[in-house]
Formats: sequence, C-alpha cells, structure tokens
Amino acid sequence: MKPEPGVMQQIEPGLRKVLAPNPSPMTHWGTNTFLLGEGEVAVIDPGPALPAHLAAILAALRPGERISHIIVTHAHLDHSPLARPLAEATGAEVLAFGDAHAGLSPRMAGVQGLGGGEGLDLAFTPDRCLQDGEVVTGHRWALEVLHTPGHLGSHICLGWGARLFTGDHVMGWAPSLVSPPEGDMTDYMASLAQLSRRPWQRFYPAHGAAIETPAARLQELITHRRHREALILQALTRPRDLEGLLAEVYHDTAPALLPAARRNLLAHLLDLLHRNEITQENKPLTQALFHRPGPTPPQHTKKK
Repeated sequence: MKPEPGVMQQIEPGLRKVLAPNPSPMTHWGTNTFLLGEGEVAVIDPGPALPAHLAAILAALRPGERISHIIVTHAHLDHSPLARPLAEATGAEVLAFGDAHAGLSPRMAGVQGLGGGEGLDLAFTPDRCLQDGEVVTGHRWALEVLHTPGHLGSHICLGWGARLFTGDHVMGWAPSLVSPPEGDMTDYMASLAQLSRRPWQRFYPAHGAAIETPAARLQELITHRRHREALILQALTRPRDLEGLLAEVYHDTAPALLPAARRNLLAHLLDLLHRNEITQENKPLTQALFHRPGPTPPQHTKKK
C-alpha cells in the first residue's frame, strides 16, 4: 500500500519512515527517509532538498529527541541534497562513503565517451567518510557499513542486525540503474553476490516497500541480469552496435524507460568486454560494433 508523503510511519520498534514527495519513473513513490533509534536518532537518506520534506523529518521527532547522525547511502539528487540543510538545522554530522565520484571503478576511469552523470549530486560532501566494515553507533542502535558499489561507486548499504537498508542497490519494484562510468555492472553483480552470503531477514530500500524475502529477491535480480546478458550474447550472432542491441534486447521496454535501458545495456557490454566474452570494433563504445569472438582455430604442428 502506497504511504502518504510527509506522514511519519512507525514501521517497527525503533524505526520510523517519512516518504519524500518526489515520485517519478525512477523513484517509484518517492524517497524513503528512515529515522533509526529513539532519543538520539540517525536519519538515513534525507532525500531531495525540498522544504516540505525537511519540515516532515523534523516533525517526526518526538519531544526531547534530536538527530545525531545523518547517513547517506550515495550522492544522487533524490538521496543526498537535504543532508546539508538538515545538518544545519540540527547540528548532526553527515556521513557517507564519499562524494559523487568516490569509489569510481578503475575499469571505468580510463574509458572515454561513456556519457553518464545522470542525477549526481555534485555539491555533496560528507563531514566524515565511512569505510567498509565500519560500525556506526548511537543510542541503542548500531549500523554496519557495507560498501556495495555498482549503482554508484560510493554506494553503501547499512546492516541493522538481520535487517539491511539497501539504498538503491536492491529494490523490490524494479532493478537498479547501472550507468557507466559512475556505475559498474561487474561491481554491481559482485555486490549482489556479497549480500547473498548473509542471512538477512528484511530489506529496507530507499524506494518502494520493504522486501520480506531478501534471499529470493537477490537471486531474482542476479537471474534477471544474467538473462539480459544471455540475450545480448544471443543477439551478437552478427556484429551489432548499441542501438541495434537496444532494439532487440529491450524490445519490450516502455519508451519512457528506454534511456535507462540504454545505460544498463552499456554497463552489460562493458562487463562482457572486461570478461573477454565479446570484442569491440571502433571507439567510442557508444558508436562501436560489438562481436562475439569465434572459436580459436586449432594449432597444427609440423611433422618432423
């Protein structure tokens, strides 16, 4: 059931949620801002810089409570811009893995002509950078930082016991956008596999409803990406460019989502190139022809 923007929900003991009024094809109902703890409260993903949302977060506090931590899963415009106004209003420290370009994959750093940059909050800078495996503690709560690059190089998830705040890495209503160079499909798949090794009981994504079957959702996302990959390889029985592959592999995608599909396709192609599953002819990649390499011819040795 869709929650009402700006109205605080008590979703379990010690955890509240306020939905930001920023619905879109990429944000679903809007951004979920979580308030963890009582007395001294951590805010996870403060969301877009909307005065009404700032007021709703502050109104969700009980008498005598204060915000002690502001934690951002990644620097996209629907997650991080309100962090600084909220910090100025409360005196809380802003924590994140880094800015919008932190954690950029070395595979992406040297590749030219990728475009990208959609939705980055280039003005975002945390007060303190978090490290993978670090534990952030407050009054009767603790969060384990899990660096999960893929959607963005600086993306983190936050473990709260057997529950996980997944940001945009795992959502129940749609797969994540992976847009190079800030996004990396190789990293994204590795991060899904990393999360799959833990017995999570519930996921709280930054968009959409809670995920009550985390293991099944992780496997579903892995299967979805492997299926897309198989369709790409199947389409490359002859050389194809990006637009030709898009028309074939994403033929059933709604027109409004084709720009995002194009970025995901490019991420898949870069991953396949990295794994030597395909080759490219001409650069940049957005104009290249892609091939599946043929079998290596047998080596004949001369009889003596």
